[in-house]
Amino acid sequence: MKIALASPPVPSSVNDGLLWLERLSKEAAAQQAKIVCFPESYIPGYPLAEYAVEEASAEKLQSALNQACTIASENKIAIILPMDWYTPKGLLNIAHVISGTGELLGYQSKNQLDPTEDARWIPGTTRNIFEADGLKFGITICHEGFRYPESVRWAARRGAKVVFHPHFAGSDRTGILPTQWGSMDNPYYEKAMMMRALENTIYFASANYAFRYPESASSVLGPDGGCIGYQPYGKPGVLVTEIDPLLATGLLAERFKPLLVKD
Repeated sequence: MKIALASPPVPSSVNDGLLWLERLSKEAAAQQAKIVCFPESYIPGYPLAEYAVEEASAEKLQSALNQACTIASENKIAIILPMDWYTPKGLLNIAHVISGTGELLGYQSKNQLDPTEDARWIPGTTRNIFEADGLKFGITICHEGFRYPESVRWAARRGAKVVFHPHFAGSDRTGILPTQWGSMDNPYYEKAMMMRALENTIYFASANYAFRYPESASSVLGPDGGCIGYQPYGKPGVLVTEIDPLLATGLLAERFKPLLVKD
């Protein structure tokens, strides 16, 4: 089957984000992708100082989610949509999962926050497995996927063939434009993607924004840790990659012996 990773610009508003959501979802569906994943905190946008992120109310976020469900249904493609989400306990950083018929299947929260994020979000407390078009998958969000490999192994040990990884790594103001995927001169993020796939024998699909100076590319890694596709650095668009779920055996994840690792 085919899966897709969207690499949009950082949205200037909720409406701008929805315009790119529709555009890239259509492009992915036109290439027969069954599911498309957008980057971290896509709506209303990641709250970095260089970006004027819209402060969206709970009602506006719900309206955006409703529109995303319509986009999924009209294009017959499942969508992983990272958003801010209000709860009685506080604001969560999550990724909604919408089926190709527009049904909301649930969400995965970001449970391991970066220390710089403590003032904005509260950490989630649960993990979930999802299924769309016969594909079983998990989600880990940015920092937790890069620095807490347990979040990926949890999904792999429960039958996930792919773990999707919405993230935010780069800037439109400062940095360098990488020229070679996985180069030793690049930040470590792409090496971490390789390890998450290889150490679990599953696919790892990591979606980043189309920054002017990205620190990683939107990339799909195979169960052997090899990069089987990536979006060109700094170029908005959608990466569509064909995968074979039968190759994602989860062999190394299944061999883990948790009883031998106790706190």
